[in-house]
Amino acid sequence: MGKRVVIIGAGAGGASAAAEARRRDPSLAIAMIERGPQVSVAA
Repeated sequence: MGKRVVIIGAGAGGASAAAEARRRDPSLAIAMIERGPQVSVAA
């Protein structure tokens, strides 16, 4: 099983963290959790 990452918060910071994690290790399974119904698309 590969490495898994969970990011709490899907705002600009969470999206940036996910992008950086993916850049560093393309094989990661990344999940983002957001409390609200809106997700940032401006990261």
